[in-house]
Amino acid sequence: MQSLRFMAVAGAIALALGTGANDAHARGVVAGTSINNTATVDYTVGSVTSTVSSNQSSVLVAEILDVEVTVQTATVAVTPGATQKMLSYRVTNIGNGPEAFLLVINDAIAGDQFDPVASATAIYLDSDASGAFNSGDAPYVAGSNDPLLSPDGFTTVFVFNDIPATVVDNNIGRSNLTATARTGSGAAGTVFAGQGEAGTDAVVGTSTATSVDQGEYKVEGIAITANKTQTVVDQYSGARPIPGARINYSIAVNATGSGTATAAVFSDNIPAGTTYLPGTLSLNGTALSDGSDTDAGAFEATSPPRVRVQLGDLLATSGTKTITFAVTINNQ
Repeated sequence: MQSLRFMAVAGAIALALGTGANDAHARGVVAGTSINNTATVDYTVGSVTSTVSSNQSSVLVAEILDVEVTVQTATVAVTPGATQKMLSYRVTNIGNGPEAFLLVINDAIAGDQFDPVASATAIYLDSDASGAFNSGDAPYVAGSNDPLLSPDGFTTVFVFNDIPATVVDNNIGRSNLTATARTGSGAAGTVFAGQGEAGTDAVVGTSTATSVDQGEYKVEGIAITANKTQTVVDQYSGARPIPGARINYSIAVNATGSGTATAAVFSDNIPAGTTYLPGTLSLNGTALSDGSDTDAGAFEATSPPRVRVQLGDLLATSGTKTITFAVTINNQ
């Protein structure tokens, strides 16, 4: 009586074809991997057990061309006429073989209020893989230093644009970065014969071997105004600015427009010929101590002496910040 047992060692070629949804991971088995398959037959004739092996079947995994671009800074606040404003993108190779990618920016996007203007050198590559732009990062030159990424490898790409001086508050201007596989792109399933890793075919994946994402600039035309008034009280109950008289200053600070003016600081030098009157500094009617302590204000005996008040972040909704203080006109 004979008994037959078949054994197979195989890999699933579907893993290499990457038929699943586009995600941020490389497409299965690495391109160029050899998938080997050998079958054996164990059998018994009488009391003798024998094994016979088939020939080996081998398949080299083809290369899938897939890429994903994601913007890291979706919206950047800008002002009219600003230059070298940066958007940050990540380009990830989600194919299964090493691939170089062509990078292109497009600032003429339908549906926004203005077109950003690409700076003289518009694209930089994150040379030190820090994720933050610095002076050592390399300018990108198409065809010269296209980023070569391994499967699951990524690079940060910095895009710089200038903002037209004619834009107005709340205008939006959009900028796209597109990455395309240098081997080729097209409809999913397009084949570039023999152009994949280890001489395999390169097959376009679900991303069409090209990907684009969009960042935008928003004009935040916040403006800060400071309106200063004064009253004089002399020592004879009049309003004459004579030596010994007191000058009361009131400064109203307001924000208009959109956006945020961060870490605003009010500063006012004590006028020559006068002396600061201790204990007169206030913010919105609340007294501030003269010393450098935990409250927002201080009198500083610098040259010239001055008062300073920390106003914090200012928005149009912040309301008026009113600072008051007083000086006396010197008697001698």
